[in-house]
Amino acid sequence: MRIVIAGAGEVGTHLAKLLSRENMEISLLDEHSDRLGDLSANYDMLTKVGNPTSIHDQRDVGVKDCDLFISVTPNESENMTACLIANAVGAKRTLARIDNYEYLLPENRKFFENMGLNHLIYPEVLAANEIEESLRTNWMRYHLHLGQGGMELCVIKIRSTAKILGKAFASGVYNHGKYRIVAIKRGNETIIPRGHDTVEEGDMVYCMCPKEYMEYMREELGKTKREIKNVIIFGGGRIARKAATELGKEMNIKIIEKDRDVCRKLSEKVPNALIINADGSDMEVLKEEGIQDADAFVAVTDSSEANIFACLAANRFGVRKTIAEVENLDYIPLAEGLDIGAVLNKKTIAASYIYQMLLDASVRGVHNLTSADAEIVEFEAKDGSLITKNKVKDLDIPKEANIGGIVRAGEGILVNGDTQIINGDLVIIFCKSHVIRNLEKLFK
Repeated sequence: MRIVIAGAGEVGTHLAKLLSRENMEISLLDEHSDRLGDLSANYDMLTKVGNPTSIHDQRDVGVKDCDLFISVTPNESENMTACLIANAVGAKRTLARIDNYEYLLPENRKFFENMGLNHLIYPEVLAANEIEESLRTNWMRYHLHLGQGGMELCVIKIRSTAKILGKAFASGVYNHGKYRIVAIKRGNETIIPRGHDTVEEGDMVYCMCPKEYMEYMREELGKTKREIKNVIIFGGGRIARKAATELGKEMNIKIIEKDRDVCRKLSEKVPNALIINADGSDMEVLKEEGIQDADAFVAVTDSSEANIFACLAANRFGVRKTIAEVENLDYIPLAEGLDIGAVLNKKTIAASYIYQMLLDASVRGVHNLTSADAEIVEFEAKDGSLITKNKVKDLDIPKEANIGGIVRAGEGILVNGDTQIINGDLVIIFCKSHVIRNLEKLFK
């Protein structure tokens, strides 16, 4: 598959690196040579200095013969114009990064497709959605509804209150059929558990659970549900604006932003939030604004460092739920090691969304798990595919993958060695990113 990516910013560069590992023909186009650096020398991709909205430059980089043209520069108008030109030049499909939520409304989809814009992505909205979900399920680090809600993925930090501490997987204590631990993150290592493995304090566990057993799992893992009513958001950018708009319907939201002009715009666009013009990294400001009474603290400024330190300060004041946007991938393990409640990275969220489009038709969903450097993939089993030929214990499943559960006729079912997958099952697999292509073969 031939893919041209316009824009060598954070999203474009991360996506190009990810796809270059997939034996795809990747070209990365940007006006600024310093952004391209030595990418072509270190990764299997072609880089070219050029204007994404130039017909000449698009033809020169080979857009005419590409299967997908992706424009993810910081400028929405440039992205949309580049995609319109790419469609006219000959690209089979186009995708544009946008910052206008109106464009994502279902009634506008056909309008843009008719123009030659096949897909639109708004990374900040995707990140805001994750914040909303994280606050609503605050006893977890991360939560996903899978298979139209038939199965839940829950990521939970293990404390001394967990009943499963020190219990080996071969002991039989996990054979209750109510939830399944598909992976353990211990330090910087992601473990696919085998019989001899145990769960230890400080581990991050990735659990599959049918929705009817969520309370059972919560009690087993020693977690307490807390009501969140008072939320402080540090930073007034697009992520904050979108999250506050939705959360303000059910929670008391306070946004702290030091740019006066941004505050003025926020007061117009988010009337159900209290806007404070101040520096949220100042401890005295946080105390004055009632950080000690906040149930949750969300840091979404442009600075990963500021977000991490602000969340640490919130922890010090006793805030039980903290969320930090960390765009520097190298800082993510550090942030988790410092016990920040949830870590977001919008470029990996966006890259997963785009990556999903490039996989086989049997793939119904791909969800990037930033903290584990892994994916949750939803595959649809087809009649006659290899996955339906044998019981799970007799299938050739890669060691870096774990089938967590299936959704059959809307019902979530946990998987064990004797499970027989049948036509129409939605199969949910935890895996390292590089084995997805191998898993696809089982579903063809």
